[in-house]
Amino acid sequence: MRAMVLERQREPLRMEDIAVPEPGVGQVLIRVRACAVCRTDLHIVDGELIGPKLPLIPGHQIVGEVVAAGEGTGRFSEGDRVGVPWLGWTDGECRYCRRGQENLCEGARFTGYQIDGGYAEYAVADERFCFPIPEGYPDLQAAPLLCGGLIGYRSLRMTGDAERLGLYGFGSSAHMIAQAAVYQGRRVFAFTRPGDEEAQRFARSLGAGWAGGSDERPPEELDAAIIFAPVGSLVPAALRAVAKGGVVVCAGIHMSDIPSFPYEILWGERVLRSVANLTRRDGEEFLELAPKVPIRTTVETFPLERTNEALDVLREGRIEGSAVVTVG
Repeated sequence: MRAMVLERQREPLRMEDIAVPEPGVGQVLIRVRACAVCRTDLHIVDGELIGPKLPLIPGHQIVGEVVAAGEGTGRFSEGDRVGVPWLGWTDGECRYCRRGQENLCEGARFTGYQIDGGYAEYAVADERFCFPIPEGYPDLQAAPLLCGGLIGYRSLRMTGDAERLGLYGFGSSAHMIAQAAVYQGRRVFAFTRPGDEEAQRFARSLGAGWAGGSDERPPEELDAAIIFAPVGSLVPAALRAVAKGGVVVCAGIHMSDIPSFPYEILWGERVLRSVANLTRRDGEEFLELAPKVPIRTTVETFPLERTNEALDVLREGRIEGSAVVTVG
C-alpha cells in the first residue's frame, strides 16, 4: 500500500510502498477514504511533541471502510463506515481509567503518534475506539469531526453554560464549535489573527455575533473563552476579556510559553484550565449532536501524495476550515 511516512521529525513525510497491516486481536482493518489534517500532526512532524514511534504514519482523523477484523471483534461488520480519532488505546486499569478519565490514561496510545495513522491506504485500529459515522456526512466532511470537532466539543463542555463565548483562533475546531454553540443558544465572539478580515467574515457567516483580531477587546465581557491557537500570549488576553467567575479553556495539546501576567486578571474566581485528548463519551455525544445542528465542515482537499502541502497550508494559516487528505 502507499503511505506517507515520517522517518525523522523536522523532515517532510516520504511516500513509501509498504505492506498492508494485518488486524490483531480486537482490531479492524480499515480502507482509508479520507484523513483530516490536524495541528497536532504539525506538532509531531515539527518536533514539538517528542517521542513518537518512528518510522510513523501520521494522521488521526480517519474515515474509512472496515474490510477485515481480527479475533475478538464484533462491533463492526465488513463494509461499515467508521471514524478513528486521536485516542487509540487505553489500559482500562490505571487510576484515571477507573474514575472515568480515560483521556488521561497513564498508558494511553494515540493514533498517528504511537500507532500508525491514516495518511495511508489502509490502517488498523482498536474497534473499541472507532465510531460509526453519522449518515448524511460524506467522508470529506466527516473527517474533521474526529479531532477538531471532538476536542472542540470537550472544550465547549468545560465552559459550562457560558452565554457569551469567545473563540481564539478561528480554524478547523472553531468553525465547527461556533455552529454548535450558536445551536445551543450561545453568543459567539470570534478572534482571528489581527487584520484577517476574510477569517472574520467566515466567522460571522457561521453565526458569530462579533469578529475581530486577537489584539482587540470584545465589545462586552465574555463568560468563557476557548483558545484554539497554540499561542501562549493569548492566555492573558483571554483572561482580561472574561468577566469574574469566567473560564478560559486551552484546547491545544501544545502551546508556546505563556507570558507572566498580573494576578488581578485571574482574581475574581476566574478559572484557567487545559483540555487533554478526548473520551469515547465525548465522541458519542458529539457525533450525536453534529447532525442535529447540523454542523457543516468547510474543507480543502489534497491527494495523498500532496500531504506535505496540506501540512504547509495549515502551518502557514492559509486555510479556512479544515484540510483533508483524500485517499480512497
